[in-house]
Parts: sequence; structure tokens; C-alpha cells
Amino acid sequence: MSGTDAAFPAPEAFLALAREAAAAGAAVLAGRSAADLGVSNKGDAGDWVTDFDLAAEAAVRGVITGARPTDTITGEEGGTVLPADSSGYRWSVDPLDGTTNFIRNIVYYATSVAVAGPDGAWLAGVVHAPALGRVYYASRGQGAWLEENGRRTALNGPAQGRTGQILATGFSYDPAVRAEQAAGMAQLMNGFADVRRLGSAALDLCLVADGTHDAYGERGLNEHDFAAGALIAEEAGCWVRRPRLTSVLNGGPSDEERLGAWTCAGPLELSGAFPL
Repeated sequence: MSGTDAAFPAPEAFLALAREAAAAGAAVLAGRSAADLGVSNKGDAGDWVTDFDLAAEAAVRGVITGARPTDTITGEEGGTVLPADSSGYRWSVDPLDGTTNFIRNIVYYATSVAVAGPDGAWLAGVVHAPALGRVYYASRGQGAWLEENGRRTALNGPAQGRTGQILATGFSYDPAVRAEQAAGMAQLMNGFADVRRLGSAALDLCLVADGTHDAYGERGLNEHDFAAGALIAEEAGCWVRRPRLTSVLNGGPSDEERLGAWTCAGPLELSGAFPL
């Protein structure tokens, strides 16, 4: 074990750095105003990026690199940076999950930061939502928590068996994939009373963790979309399925694997609601 590894001997120790990094990104987002956001399109219609995405990711990377310069960082905007002498730990960063919401001034957006160990296990995750005033976080084996209005609350997932259950989901920017998702909605909705599509996978997973949603399922997520939120839901006691890490150092699932894979969370009783 290297000296860098020894500096963080337990998952909860990574959490402090993850919280600091996510707070740095969220502070950038909190500066949003009606002024020019520097909006451009990344390819698919609706797949936007703003100057705030880029500045927030730079802020997150700066905090992590300053504390752990030999850790790998995979970010939505900057890709994977692999140090020459890698520690084996890797951070997955979405500086602004919910960019369309951010552009339209819809409050469901957040900075998401998570870290995985050399064995691929997720160790800590934070979803910091500045417009909501909420910070969701978890470290492996230590439960999941919400801080809001100066209060810290343990998260225990949705109430099991309640009536009027709500499913959260999302849709791809790719028209062909989106058409397939839409065609499968009727079957996916079996057993649920209603559906929500809020536009931030990270927050949807956290809203399962805090019991707002009863379940969440979406096909084709990128790793940075689910990394922190899935761990938070898992530590809240939820059943969670997410794409496996195919390479601890170089990022999550390939595009082919990602497009066919589901990320799901909810009570165990609802695990059969989602396609394999």
C-alpha cells in the first residue's frame, strides 16, 4: 500500500474529501444567474453543456488532485486522467447532473462525486444540490445521510408496501433508444400508480434513498450519472442494480454495455419490476 493509500485507511475518510470536492462544484453552480450560461450542444439534441459544467468540474478536480494527486479521475466533461503512478483509486465526477434543468432554472440539478477502490467497490459518494439546499452522502458500511437546513437525517429508503407507489425514470437523448424506452413504459409501470421524470439520475437515486420515490429505473446511464446516487441508495438499505465496472482505472461500462444496462433502486419487493 502506498503512502497515499495510507492517508485514507477507511471508506468514511474518503467521504470528507468527496464532500469537499462536491461542495466546490456546487458553489460554482450556486453562482447561476440569468446571465449568459455559455450553452452549447455535445451532439445529441438536448445533450447540453454550459460554462458552469466546465467550471464546476475544474473545481472538483482541483480539490481531489490537491489532496490525492495519484488518484485517477473520470469526469463527464474532462474524461479520464490517469496519473503515471496511480494509487488504484478512481473518482467519478458529474459536475452538473441535470444540465437541462440548470439551463431552464428547474431546481433538480446537482454535483455528484464518488470514489471507487482498487477492487472496484464504491467507497463514498456525495450528491450536492445547491438549489434544493440538500447534501446527500454515504460511505460504504456507514449508512446514508441527508443534510438540509442544518439538520442531519439518516436515510432508510422508501416505505415498503405503501399504496400509490411512484416510479422515477428517465429517457435517452438518442431517438432510437428513447423510442424503445417509451414502448416499454406500459410494462415498466405495472404495479406503480404514477411515474416521475425529474431530469437528474443522481437526485432520482437519492430520492429513493430518502423515500420520496418508491423506485427508480433507467436504461443507458453513464457511470458518472449513477456512481454516487447508487451508493447512497444502497447504504439507505435499498436493493440496487447498476452496471459493473469493466475497468477500475479507465472508467465504467463500454457504450455497448451501457446502452443495454439498467440502473435500478428500490425495496427488494420491487426488484422484479425491472428488465434483466
